[in-house]
Amino acid sequence: MPQTPNLTPKQLHIAQLVRDGRVAHGYSPTMQELADDLGVSKVTVFEHVGALIKKGVLQREPNKARSLSLADGVSLPDESHALRFPLVGRIAAGHPIEQYEQSDTLDLEHVFGPRVGERGATFALQVTGDSMQDEGILDGDYVIVRRASTARQGERVVALLPDGETTLKSFFRQPDGQIRLQPANDAFEPIIVKQCVIQGIVVGVMRRYDG
Repeated sequence: MPQTPNLTPKQLHIAQLVRDGRVAHGYSPTMQELADDLGVSKVTVFEHVGALIKKGVLQREPNKARSLSLADGVSLPDESHALRFPLVGRIAAGHPIEQYEQSDTLDLEHVFGPRVGERGATFALQVTGDSMQDEGILDGDYVIVRRASTARQGERVVALLPDGETTLKSFFRQPDGQIRLQPANDAFEPIIVKQCVIQGIVVGVMRRYDG
């Protein structure tokens, strides 16, 4: 995954705010909102944003408000820290299996990160609700999401709806051109929209058990 150029703490904070705004709302914060969050002047924010664009971290659509976004392939430090655990074997959930002697390491960045030829950093979201429970995604789980703006049929996506709400569903483009966001729970109806903004593709699910 491409490395992020050296950034000052404020530049990194701005890049994170832009990324998080795009994921949550489908658009970036305004310069004034960034200034308020950082406790600096709007002029200072303009300078930082200009530097981030020059460094290739941010990009902006000309003459369009709230259009800042992370440049393609950019990974921020909080997205690229590898988590590794000793992988000491396999365990049976059915019949017992023979002892597994090989030791290895489970690298979550390798498991959930982009595959060869893919681009986009990964981030995590905590699931609220049970509309995807039949696919094993439960309320309180964490989904690992690869940032992407397009999806293939049947992929589980984080989608921003026209009303400003964000949802986790399976993506299907119908023959009539409309998009069906399909839940995995019969208690929920599919969401049919003419368009939505794909924020990312789910690549994994994590669940924590507190004893």
